[in-house]
Amino acid sequence: EKGGDNDEPIFVPYTTVQRRMAGIRHLNAIYASAASEEMSSAAVAEIKDILREQHHIRAGEDDDFQVQSMTEMLESLNSILGIMTMILSCIAGISLVVGGIGIMNMMLVTVTERTTEIGLRKALGAEPGQIQMQFLIEAIILSLLGGVIGVIVGLSVSFAICMNTDITFSLNTFAIGLGVGFSAAVGIIFGWAPARKASRLNPIDALRSM
Repeated sequence: EKGGDNDEPIFVPYTTVQRRMAGIRHLNAIYASAASEEMSSAAVAEIKDILREQHHIRAGEDDDFQVQSMTEMLESLNSILGIMTMILSCIAGISLVVGGIGIMNMMLVTVTERTTEIGLRKALGAEPGQIQMQFLIEAIILSLLGGVIGVIVGLSVSFAICMNTDITFSLNTFAIGLGVGFSAAVGIIFGWAPARKASRLNPIDALRSM
């Protein structure tokens, strides 16, 4: 049940749990609290010294126990999250490159199919820069459209997961803006070559294809 219930816990002597349930004679874990956050490192060192003395561990011998503070657990968690973030970033980067190549191929086909249009525009006085800007804007719009659809799908899936779990839904506008910005950048980078090709077409050669 979500949130738990205060009527669920059962308290029994630890010796009963050891003897009748776990079949052991030692404690699996002991939780301790330091007087303050600044004293946590000193508390960990003191606990280790006491346990080594109680377990009769000589100098140079390895510990037969493990003492872990919340700081160490947080560092381990941050390390795992960092690795996961790096993996997800690599996957996202590969996806952007694949999507960019798809946009570039599509725009190259578009330039080939619209050769006559480009020739007519140039014959009517259109500058190469105007032709290039037209196709570059089309590539950016196409890329942005894909980015917006991706953001909508991602938010919908995240919201649905949060509604069915205890996770709180949080809208990160910076991440959304970053994703849309990357989409526009992909359109500019991979749309530049087809736009450049369109701007360099010879109007006479283009009109011959009519």
